[in-house]
Amino acid sequence: MSIDRAVMAFAGFVVLVSLVLSQVHSTYWLLLTAFVGLNLLQASFTGFCPAAMIFKKLGLKSASAF
Repeated sequence: MSIDRAVMAFAGFVVLVSLVLSQVHSTYWLLLTAFVGLNLLQASFTGFCPAAMIFKKLGLKSASAF
């Protein structure tokens, strides 16, 4: 798995988990969804993604997602 796909999978997972938690516990969990969305948006403009840096340190290879 490439870094690009791992970041997208992780972001999708966090969004789904936060949606479930917002239904089960508190609607404040939707702030996590907003954080993920804002982070994806800023990463698209700046190229800086903390999750990508972590996945790179874990040994995933960089590649084009599509």
